Amino acid sequence: MKRFIVAAVTIAAGLLAAQCPAAAADAAKGKTLYMKNGCFQCHGTQGQGAVTGLRLAPDPMPVEAFVGFVRSTNRAMPPYREAILPDDDLADIYAYLQSIPKPPDLKSISILNP
Repeated sequence: MKRFIVAAVTIAAGLLAAQCPAAAADAAKGKTLYMKNGCFQCHGTQGQGAVTGLRLAPDPMPVEAFVGFVRSTNRAMPPYREAILPDDDLADIYAYLQSIPKPPDLKSISILNP
């Protein structure tokens, strides 16, 4: 019985990790990959967006939508298949986007509020 419980917990943990790849991802590595793969060229160095690319951070879209879009986009951005950008790297990039803090509230910036 104990083996069954251990096996069930192990399987459940594996399924959860597969559904949420960003849970064990590395934001620092993700930042490096974001720069190395050229994401910053269209989306800005902190995912803030630009004329050429959508805003990705802070508060990125859900990981499932992010992965789906990156893998199968038919827009100006080319799709990045797993052979080019492995799932682990994509999870790290997503972790980087999640780590970007929100900008300060405009009301908290004294020079903007005379």
